[in-house]
Amino acid sequence: MSFPDGPIWLIGCGNMAGAMLRRWLSSGLDPRQVTVITRSGRAAPEGVRSLTALPTDETPAILMLGFKPQQLDDIAPTLAHLRPALLLSILAGVEEQALASRIPADSVVRMMPNLPVAIGQGVTALYTSSTDPAVRAAAEALATPLGIAPWVEDEARFDAVTALAGCGPAFVFRFIDALAQAGAALGLAPELAQRLALATVDGAGAMAMAADVSAATLADRVASPGGSTRAGLNVLDADDALLRLIAETLAASERRNREMAAAARG
Repeated sequence: MSFPDGPIWLIGCGNMAGAMLRRWLSSGLDPRQVTVITRSGRAAPEGVRSLTALPTDETPAILMLGFKPQQLDDIAPTLAHLRPALLLSILAGVEEQALASRIPADSVVRMMPNLPVAIGQGVTALYTSSTDPAVRAAAEALATPLGIAPWVEDEARFDAVTALAGCGPAFVFRFIDALAQAGAALGLAPELAQRLALATVDGAGAMAMAADVSAATLADRVASPGGSTRAGLNVLDADDALLRLIAETLAASERRNREMAAAARG
């Protein structure tokens, strides 16, 4: 799948937008198509035009919003005259209508990437109300090099997707750190505990991805009755301790996304 034609402008190029851009470039996007506009002018990869203000007498084919959601009302008025063919947004909690009302565009697509897009193993959830196949194809062309790119057909579910896949890597990183710290508490050298935790999560994730059964089934297969793995699982499973903790974690993230959506609507 080839990248869309025409100029692509990124408004903001922080951790996530920068990771996406670098992955696109490594996958064959022509850097001459891209303009990055930031306050500092220092965020763009080599070969990409970097500016601190919007170019005059130019219009992008694709305009991507890569700044913090809280900055929307400060930045959107400066973009309202552009009218791109496609507006892409990675702003968590900002709904399509809130975007369209601030920045007129032929079509709007919400994208929710997570950080592993930097290595092409991420998740980039997509939503648009447009039924134009060309719009969807353009979004998919940009999302596919980043990893899997599922469409979410109900925008009301986008906050849940954001909580699970968008925020999820941070939760996994926290779990890895907790696993390593627990290993160190048992007497392992901290460096060894960290290596073991990283490799364990990496291998288990790859195995789960390739398996034809659920992760829950894999866990039970590993745990022999009366064995050490079962003893540990008994702690996690007691009163659904882990399940309740993760459910509360995702609910907090989804709730914050809804709060940001309400603020953007207002």
